[in-house]
Amino acid sequence: MVESRCGLLCSSCEFREQMNCPGCTQMEKPFWGDSCPVKSCCEEKKLEHCGLCSEFPCALLHQFAYDMEQSDNGQRIEQCKQWKNGT
Repeated sequence: MVESRCGLLCSSCEFREQMNCPGCTQMEKPFWGDSCPVKSCCEEKKLEHCGLCSEFPCALLHQFAYDMEQSDNGQRIEQCKQWKNGT
């Protein structure tokens, strides 16, 4: 089951209950800011998640997966690959 646009596993997120977050696939605007560039990109391209994009993994997703404060060392990229393959 796809939980997010970027591959983040919402079911494992510590903010899910704390912020009453339904996950980005179920919300218009994220609780953490005005928008999420990854969410916006997927939705503009009408994609369920990044793994379905012809540019996957793009520089933006790579930045989220490795460079930002919320880095997960590429786990979200691997998760998108799994979703793409139906696993």
